[in-house]
Amino acid sequence: MPSHESPGQPAPDRPRPYPPHAAPHTPLRPMWCCRACGQQWPCPTSRLLLRSEYEDNPVSLSIYLCGLLYEATRDLYRLNPAGAPSPTDMFTRFVAWGPYRRPPAASPPDER
Repeated sequence: MPSHESPGQPAPDRPRPYPPHAAPHTPLRPMWCCRACGQQWPCPTSRLLLRSEYEDNPVSLSIYLCGLLYEATRDLYRLNPAGAPSPTDMFTRFVAWGPYRRPPAASPPDER
């Protein structure tokens, strides 16, 4: 097992690299930056590739992203408890861009 992976946890292997010989846009753990471009993972390219890969199964994409949210939160809080991202930031980063976004709720009308 590579030293950057958490013991007992599977390595995130999605999205698949495209083209196949390119560096994969997968997370480098425990920092959760992209192996290919160095941005916070999921980077814009990985988001596009994940949406494409899971186009026919958005429920699986949501489940995958929620699992990675849990793993990333655990890793990042272990690395730096005082400077770890907030739960809201983590949700936005991992899940909010996924297939099941709802539009913001409208404010209720004033009841006078």
